[in-house]
Amino acid sequence: MTETGPSLVFDKKATEHSVAEDVLGMLTGTFVASFGLYLLDASEAVTGGTAGLSLLLGFATGWPFPLLFALINVPFAVLAVWKRGWEFTLRTVIAIGLVSAFSVVHENLFQIAALNPVYGALAGNLMAGVGLLIVFRHGGSLGGFNIIALIVQDATGFRAGWTLMIFDLAVVLAALLVVPLPNVLLSALGAVLLNLVLALNHRPGRYIGR
Repeated sequence: MTETGPSLVFDKKATEHSVAEDVLGMLTGTFVASFGLYLLDASEAVTGGTAGLSLLLGFATGWPFPLLFALINVPFAVLAVWKRGWEFTLRTVIAIGLVSAFSVVHENLFQIAALNPVYGALAGNLMAGVGLLIVFRHGGSLGGFNIIALIVQDATGFRAGWTLMIFDLAVVLAALLVVPLPNVLLSALGAVLLNLVLALNHRPGRYIGR
């Protein structure tokens, strides 16, 4: 006779997040992610995705990060509505707005005179990854490549973290045009760290609440 292990059946209504949990989760995730990006900006490092692309363009043009981050993500909103629906898109738009707003808060209330670039690159990417993970688990994203990665994961099961790592390394390599080589190498290491956080912690079926 074969024995089967215990199985658990969860009621969807009993396990999904409440509105209050989603609100607090989105605020927490976007705050942590935006602070990570602020550390990257202060250390002149970049990361992947549209956040990294925004930092990169900011170094090249002098335009503020919040403006670039919002503008770059506009085209991806259409893709989000088409493939993931209005609820996901609305949460993503809110998350992008919160990251942009929190970035302004950090710049004005937590001014950094000096920052070790190794610490800034690694801590910044780690915090950005943790913040992004929280946002994912509350039904949103930070737009851009995040949307593509989640769509690929839904369709094929290929983890979002690995898809993001491919895009992110491409952005980091593009940083060679603007950022000194040591910063780029640190950025590449940081981008791997960020996406390991996602790849190891975010996959279908691992988390019950979302």
